[in-house]
Amino acid sequence: MDTRIRYPSGGSNQTRVRAYNERLVMSLVRRHGSLAKAEIARRTSLSPQTVSVIMRALEKDSLLVRGEPMRGRVGQPSIPMALNPDAVFSIGLKIGRRSADLVLMDFVGGVRRQLHETFAYPLPDQIVDFAARGLKQLRAELSNEAQGRIAGIGIASPFELWNWLEQVGAPSNEMDAWRNFDFVEAMQKITDLPVIVQNDATAACGAELVFGRGREFADFAYFFVGSFIGGGLVLNHAVYPGRTGNAGAFGPIPVPGPNGRPQQLLNQASIFVLENRLKQAGIDPSPLWLSPDEWPDFGDLLTEWIDETARNIAIAIVAIAAIIDVEAALIDGGFPATVRNRLVEAVKTELEKLDLQGINEPQVVEAEVGGDARAIGGASLPIFDRFMIDQNVLVKEPA
Repeated sequence: MDTRIRYPSGGSNQTRVRAYNERLVMSLVRRHGSLAKAEIARRTSLSPQTVSVIMRALEKDSLLVRGEPMRGRVGQPSIPMALNPDAVFSIGLKIGRRSADLVLMDFVGGVRRQLHETFAYPLPDQIVDFAARGLKQLRAELSNEAQGRIAGIGIASPFELWNWLEQVGAPSNEMDAWRNFDFVEAMQKITDLPVIVQNDATAACGAELVFGRGREFADFAYFFVGSFIGGGLVLNHAVYPGRTGNAGAFGPIPVPGPNGRPQQLLNQASIFVLENRLKQAGIDPSPLWLSPDEWPDFGDLLTEWIDETARNIAIAIVAIAAIIDVEAALIDGGFPATVRNRLVEAVKTELEKLDLQGINEPQVVEAEVGGDARAIGGASLPIFDRFMIDQNVLVKEPA
């Protein structure tokens, strides 16, 4: 695999220009699924000859593959080109407050293999051990040649894992180990692959932007309801990480609590709230983490949780829309698609009850990527870093 694509920035010498153009072509093909040479030339304003040279090089490197010729037009048939799913692989490690996931993802976002582990609360040594075992298992399932095409490891983890311990019942003396923990240093002891770290909800937001319904909107707020609720912010078709990488961390947004006093959104709209209510009712909450895609019927407790969560997310949406004129609010979470659908419909209902005078009401949209969005977003990081360009470059339609 030709590694020249990895370094597109810097000066304007011919090699760097070529690398940028290669990234541009691949990013356009990713966004549209497949594109023919003439369409790429039209969208990029590159000459047909330049596009031909780039596409031949990418095809030679097996990064692009030919589709079926499109006939029915005057002249030679048009041949669309698509990304080769087997050209590049990446590994994503999602660290949650109740579980961890390790995924092997291909070049087009397909999850080839996934490993899942649950725990009462995460500890650094436990996570590194899971990663070491999982990496060995995932790599063993690939040929030696395919292992050489792994772009890296992307880690999606909540920032400040040592915070909000009371809510999940984790002991502070053990969780303090996260304060000075260096993910990159720890992972480099178990693998020679490049490592990139990002906030878990921000990573999930990136996955929804590239692989889900986020492609439909220029600006949107993204909510992911996990053990705690988090989120991400997209502005002008690009994830906005903020100064410290924590933009869109919607969990601390103040909302009315049960006694009327403000509480953080995460205390009113997170899965740990449902977990605690199940425990109080004498119901085993472990299926919430053991089978996040297939919850059993929790009856009225689940309905009440959905209604309360929706009410508070609606309040948060209004607060965000009052500051940033987003087109939409996309909602996803670590739960079955049926629960997501119910939650989204409930948020729409709650939004209608609020005073929206002076606010352009954003659409409330059901996200598509699902409960694995954080792991997929993590796995996307090395691929985007090495082979792609920012999304906002791709949406400037040609005249």
